Amino acid sequence: MITDCHIHIQPLHMFHPHALELIKKRRPNFEQIVEFTRSPKSFLKYLDAAGVDRAVLINYVAPDVIGFSSEVNQFIADYVKADPKRLIPCGGVHPRQSRDIESEIEQILRLKLRMIKIHPPHQLLFPNDYLNGVKELEIIYRSAEANGIPVMFHTGTSIFPGARNRYGDPIFIDDVAVDFPKLKIILAHGGRPLWMQTAFFLLRRHPNVFLDISGIPPKSLLKYFPRLDQIAAKTLFGTDWPGPGVPEVKANLDDFRALPLSEETRQQILSKTAARIWAE
Repeated sequence: MITDCHIHIQPLHMFHPHALELIKKRRPNFEQIVEFTRSPKSFLKYLDAAGVDRAVLINYVAPDVIGFSSEVNQFIADYVKADPKRLIPCGGVHPRQSRDIESEIEQILRLKLRMIKIHPPHQLLFPNDYLNGVKELEIIYRSAEANGIPVMFHTGTSIFPGARNRYGDPIFIDDVAVDFPKLKIILAHGGRPLWMQTAFFLLRRHPNVFLDISGIPPKSLLKYFPRLDQIAAKTLFGTDWPGPGVPEVKANLDDFRALPLSEETRQQILSKTAARIWAE
């Protein structure tokens, strides 16, 4: 069962105009994306055509940089009702801007969201800022750990206006992995294009840290991670579609399959690691 662990199906009306314009400029098929946002049935047909069985639908809260409020959680919970076996919902909270962090986490649990996304360059904080007074982060991590919910961190750079890329260095997640050893941590984008070696180190150091290769052109993947076979058991296939400049899902998948990898490594990354994190 092939899983794309990183696809953005998001409420387009929440985007700040400048953020939405960036996507429109980089996606000639923008109207198709609008249709997929409105129609899970149409999106599922797109996945069928791409040869993808399941998709993790990424949402997060970033009102200042992107425009997303906590309403994204209800949006994605409603969206995946069309096919809960194939569509896996990811939501979020904003550690600094939440009025009632515990209530928002309770909502995530009630809505049965299956992952929480923290986006440091868009939320303008470091993942370990619970050590610097942002206690809300600790509450998020402890709740996710206790309830078996993975936390995905954006690592690497962002080109959206207002993003602060110093927050994208994955080294700050080292503290999180130490302090919350039972928390499943996913490093989205592997720190690309600046911190891939740091991401590789964290994967090898911490049993609870996983890698998401989305947003990395497959043809560059082995350049970024030349020892990919050594971390295949902790690596997830993902595309980051329809992010700016990201190829269509099928093209991404075809390029990945063309890499000189063993069939065992290929199947591990495409299917088995995701099955370990999100039981079918």
